[in-house]
This record gives sequence, C-alpha cells and structure tokens, in this order.
Amino acid sequence: MHAQKIEINRRAIPSDATESMWQAADGWPIRRIDWQGATQPRGSMLFLPGRGDHYEKYLETLAFYAALGWRVTSIDWRGQGLSGRLLEDPQVGHIDDFSTWISDLRYFWKSWKATTPGPHVVLAHSMGGHLAMRALVEGAFDPDAVALSAPMLGIQTGGLPLWLNHAFAKLMCKIGREDLPAWKVSEKPLSSMNVRGNILTGDKDRYEDELAWWALRPEVKLGPPSWHWIERAIASIRLLDEPGKLEAVKTPILLMATTADQLVSTPRVIKDSKRLPHSETLIFGKEAAHELLREVDAVRDQCLDRITLFMDQYAPQK
Repeated sequence: MHAQKIEINRRAIPSDATESMWQAADGWPIRRIDWQGATQPRGSMLFLPGRGDHYEKYLETLAFYAALGWRVTSIDWRGQGLSGRLLEDPQVGHIDDFSTWISDLRYFWKSWKATTPGPHVVLAHSMGGHLAMRALVEGAFDPDAVALSAPMLGIQTGGLPLWLNHAFAKLMCKIGREDLPAWKVSEKPLSSMNVRGNILTGDKDRYEDELAWWALRPEVKLGPPSWHWIERAIASIRLLDEPGKLEAVKTPILLMATTADQLVSTPRVIKDSKRLPHSETLIFGKEAAHELLREVDAVRDQCLDRITLFMDQYAPQK
C-alpha cells in the first residue's frame, strides 16, 4: 500500500472546506474547519493539533483523509490559532490548566459526534496527542480508534529528572514569572529560529508553509509557552504516571514517534505503549523529526499508510 497523492495548495483553504467558530461551554470562541466529504462517508475524523499549532499547518493531511471519504474536522485549541489568546502578550502560549482543554474537548466531542456519521476516530499530534490520551483516561470522549503523532506523553528534559524540571517550573511561577515566556524564541530552550525548521521537519517546503501562513494570517502565530504552561504540562504528564491509568484504556491506539525527536520523549512513548492494552507503534529514527505528518514523503507516506490500515482494522466503515 502507498499513500495516494493529494495535490492541494497548502497555502490556501480548500474550496470544499468550511471555516467557522464554535462556542465552548463557557462561551469561549473555538475556531474549526470541516470537510463534508463523500455522499456516503467513510466515517468522521477529528484532528487535534499540537502546542502552538493552527490547523492551516495540516491542510494537506486533512485533505488527504477527506479524499478517502472521511468527514474531517479540526479545531484550534483555546489560546491558540484564532481561538482567542489568554494573556496580554498574545505571543505567549498559555493555559490556566490542561483540564480546561479536556473540558473543551469533552463538550465539543458530544456535539460533533451527535451530528456526524460513525465510526468516529481521532488523529492527534504532540500536545494534542497528550490531551487525547488524557481524555481517554478521564472518559471525556469515546473514539472507535486513535492515532497519535509524536504524542507529548513525556518531554525532553535535558537529561534531568522530570520532577526536577517540574520543581524549577514551580519556582519560576512562585517568583512571579508564571505569565512570562519560558524562553525567547523557537520551540525549545536555547534554540534559535534558524534551526527551528530542523527541529520540526526535514521537509523545507512543508516547514515554510507555516511561515507563509504567518504572513497570510499573522494572528495565528504563537511563540514559546509561559512558565505556567510548562508547570501545568509537566503536572499533566505526571498524572498519566499513576498506576492503572493507561492500563484501563481499552481504545485501540497507534503511537507514531521518532528517536530523533528533540521536543517529546520517545522513550516515554514506547514505555507508555506497553502499558496500553490495545496499542501499536511505528517508530522512526534519524530520518524523521518531530512533525511526522509534515515530514518528507518517505516518512509521511508511511504514517498515512499505517494510519489508514489501522483505521480500516479498528474502525471499519459502517
């Protein structure tokens, strides 16, 4: 099997996609994009992006699954993309607590599932992968199958224990730096913007798609996270450490990751996969960076093929 080529302009919203705003339970505006798909749809797929992401980055992948017959939807997380910012400085990524995102997802899922054809599946990247896993653990949603790209089940800690990173983040919040960016630029501490592309993907053109969207829609750009985001992220990761949490998840899950990832911990992804009752893995090496779904074709096609086979097996068309 080989992923079929879907030729789209990655720097324009496809004519068959609809952008709109949805309101969370508390009235917060959440931006979404939807493909209605085929007359007799394959099912419905919800894509959950990563930290700092906006759905424009993934148009190529979303269009791919729409072409396969899925009714595809993606959202911008609260505080990201065009879903409204949470701090006076709009360039700082922030959230009061990851449970807020879980609540948004719970509320969105209930409405979305009720108005779309089954089976219902989830594809999620990085932070979106972490939130999908937490939502499964907490019973916030009930997809038939889930595929995760470089899920943030752990983070790179510079060789230090996670608890020590957590203690430092708590200290920074305690001394009044909770709303300030944890570093200056790029996606990780001490990395410059000119190496950001290499951290994310080996495909120069796909990387530049994001920069093009920043020029077309400057409001979607988001910079480094706040110290409070860092502290809450580690707290949420540690929550999944609790015995029995992952072991109780019955949903079939595909976890895709790369040992060359500089942002999330692939050893943690592999470790957690062994705790899940129904999991499969696809692990890359130096040929892939963090954004697997925006990588060179040799990597991305493997991911698309594996996701398609996984969904066919565990979420067959009804």
